[in-house]
Amino acid sequence: MTVAATVFALAARGVKLPAIVAYLLAGLFLGPITGVVELSESLRTISDAGIVLLLFLVGLELSFDKIRDLGKVALLAGTGQIVLTASGGFLVAIALGFRGTQAVMLAAALTFSSTVVVVKLLEQQGEFDSLYGRIAVGILLVQDLAVIALLTFLSGWSPDAASDFGAMTLSLLKAFGGMTLLLILALVAARYWLPGPFAWASRSPETLFVWSLCWCFLVVLAAHGLHLSHESGAFLAGVSLAQLPYNHDLRRRVRPLMNFFIAVFFVSLGVNMNLDNLVAILPAALALSAFTLFVKPSFIAFVLARLNFGERTSFHAGNALAQISEFSFILAAMCVRAELIDDRIVSLIGLVGVISISISSCFIVHNHGYYRWMQKVGMLRVLRAPQTEEETANPVASRGHIIVIGANSLGRRIVEHLTARGETVLALDTDPTKLRNLPCRTMMGDAQNVDFLEEAGLPRARLLVSCIGIEDVNNILAYRCRTMKIPCAIHAIDLSMVDSLLEMDPTYLMLPKVDGIKLQNRRLKEMGFIES
Repeated sequence: MTVAATVFALAARGVKLPAIVAYLLAGLFLGPITGVVELSESLRTISDAGIVLLLFLVGLELSFDKIRDLGKVALLAGTGQIVLTASGGFLVAIALGFRGTQAVMLAAALTFSSTVVVVKLLEQQGEFDSLYGRIAVGILLVQDLAVIALLTFLSGWSPDAASDFGAMTLSLLKAFGGMTLLLILALVAARYWLPGPFAWASRSPETLFVWSLCWCFLVVLAAHGLHLSHESGAFLAGVSLAQLPYNHDLRRRVRPLMNFFIAVFFVSLGVNMNLDNLVAILPAALALSAFTLFVKPSFIAFVLARLNFGERTSFHAGNALAQISEFSFILAAMCVRAELIDDRIVSLIGLVGVISISISSCFIVHNHGYYRWMQKVGMLRVLRAPQTEEETANPVASRGHIIVIGANSLGRRIVEHLTARGETVLALDTDPTKLRNLPCRTMMGDAQNVDFLEEAGLPRARLLVSCIGIEDVNNILAYRCRTMKIPCAIHAIDLSMVDSLLEMDPTYLMLPKVDGIKLQNRRLKEMGFIES
């Protein structure tokens, strides 16, 4: 399974498709198409761990600070989108011949969008902190909270008690009461209990990573004790840590581990899909995919236009959310266990996922060209949105900022001088205590991490300055700057580092020892202790 997931992921990367699509296709190839793999209990356990880590990572993406200035907008737009999409999806499902819980489940699957796909693509586009990016993330937060409510409902649902109204009501009340208690505990922990220990642990990236996983599984264990789903506990654990200043570094460190487990989960999902009735479900899959790709973003854009956002922002925010969510697959799996739907609906949702995520990813990557085309053919007139130009890019990720890596004494002096000259500076370090009181924007993370450098906007930077004295890291930074054609100044703490750095062709080498010796000789000459 791992080999197949890797091969399909590499192929998907070549055509710029998300890894989730590749894993589903790998599962289809191994299961329904060739019959090579059958799921065992151990694979299901690994798959469950992948779901937990996925929900933990989704929670880590949802820092309230990111959307504080748009909280009201996110609530109104998110609620409006959920109501419109769920209603429209239900009517489409009814029109396609589905009834009862099947139509409800399909409507829910279409309503939610993929936090993992959207956040990753927005970061790659450098528009995660744009106005429409912040709105999209806010809507995702509202969607995720609605999903947690659904997961809580499914945790309290019992097929055996379905005929007993009193027993079912009591079970649901216990589930929602437990979720409320767990939510309160997670928020209190984020405010009062976690900051101190995690501030100490953040000085060691490895300790921070282990502590974050420990917290995740403690909350999952608490959710289990309250008879809630593991997914709900993992999500709340992530949300609580997302409010700490170390959430960016945590997210980057958890993602590689999560990627492996998620690959197993989505491959397993593909293996479980039944394509014997592919011809029968294909028309429904195409119809539901069309609704997700075109009608759903129109609902979002329409709601935002009514909130007085401009045409560009309304369109881009809707376009970013034109896919179904990883939550859709999780909900489908839980509904099967609760005997609410059958495997045919799971296969249909999987097929809609492959289609919608693949096409919407292309829409996001080419969002500006897609917007100009839609505007040219006049299809945006129905929005009746204000024709205003809003912020479209992250000001830190725009071209021209200077990245300074290492907040040691040398780094701090450079930051202070550059800031005094009016430069836009971004300081990076692995130790949050060193970043305090700097007169510029700061980020905590490992400079060897490619995702971290992309988030810092290295491809659009005017200059990178490395003040650290770690030879391997400096070599990597110089190499990446050379491949991206970004000027760089690298600190060579020792002359032994010069030769390897020169092979990477840095723009400038900082040699404090050599410069110090030159300055010392010049002063001694001025004082007459040595001959000129």
